[in-house]
Amino acid sequence: EVQVVESGGGVVRTGESLRLSCSASGSSFDDYAVGWFRQAPGKEREGISCISTGDGSSYFQNSVKDRFTISRDNAKNTVYVQMNSLKPEDTAVYYCAAGPNTATLQLGYPDYWGQGTQVTVSS
Repeated sequence: EVQVVESGGGVVRTGESLRLSCSASGSSFDDYAVGWFRQAPGKEREGISCISTGDGSSYFQNSVKDRFTISRDNAKNTVYVQMNSLKPEDTAVYYCAAGPNTATLQLGYPDYWGQGTQVTVSS
């Protein structure tokens, strides 16, 4: 069993940055690919980024690929997403999820979900 917890959300102004953290416990962190999803008010959930086990290969949606970066620190059992140049349309609840590989995450079938952290970007 794996527990996934997000942190780092908050309220920022347009153009500012945030770093979100996804911490996992209960099993080997190296066994899991990790993805970030978000859901804006009144919108469907969308995947924005994921990172593989081990080698740290990463993938991004086009809407964020030039502004966000994802990384992992296996020693700390943590995955980060650095979000730069934030825009009001980035406002959403951000969720971390873990699965066996990035393909599974990209297909929308993670094994474990966090409870989300709110990111609000003011105009």
